[in-house]
Amino acid sequence: LAVILAASSRIVTLQFLLAQKDNVLQPKADVTATEGEAVTLGCEYNTSSATPYLYWYKQDVNDRPRFILSRSKFSLEKTEDGVKNRFKSRLNSTLRSVPLTIVELQPSDSAVYYCALQPTVTGNTKTQGKNLHCAYSTTATRGSQIHLSFVGVK
Repeated sequence: LAVILAASSRIVTLQFLLAQKDNVLQPKADVTATEGEAVTLGCEYNTSSATPYLYWYKQDVNDRPRFILSRSKFSLEKTEDGVKNRFKSRLNSTLRSVPLTIVELQPSDSAVYYCALQPTVTGNTKTQGKNLHCAYSTTATRGSQIHLSFVGVK
């Protein structure tokens, strides 16, 4: 958006940058899968930051969200030891997405999964669960959630 003003026979151009709201969107609220299969949980983000940091959290029933992994454009990837072999994610800055793929699904993978974007998540990201906004909707300022249901083998 540009505004041109005439002032004292000079043309002055003022540039206004539209503020982009930092947020994440998880397109599917519920995902159902079968043991042993792979599933990909989507997460798209908008940010004005040139170096976004994205986080995935898993929340089991009657528990707080727990850190799974983080991804950023220029830094090393961080993944919790207990899930390194089965939980994968790659930040795609062109598509503005950071999908989470879980391979070899197990019944213990049934949970609510949150995708979060820094700077909307602040503090220690590994213990952030107690401060993560956990509204049960598919969009939220600090994060959004997907519920993964487990279906037994047919």
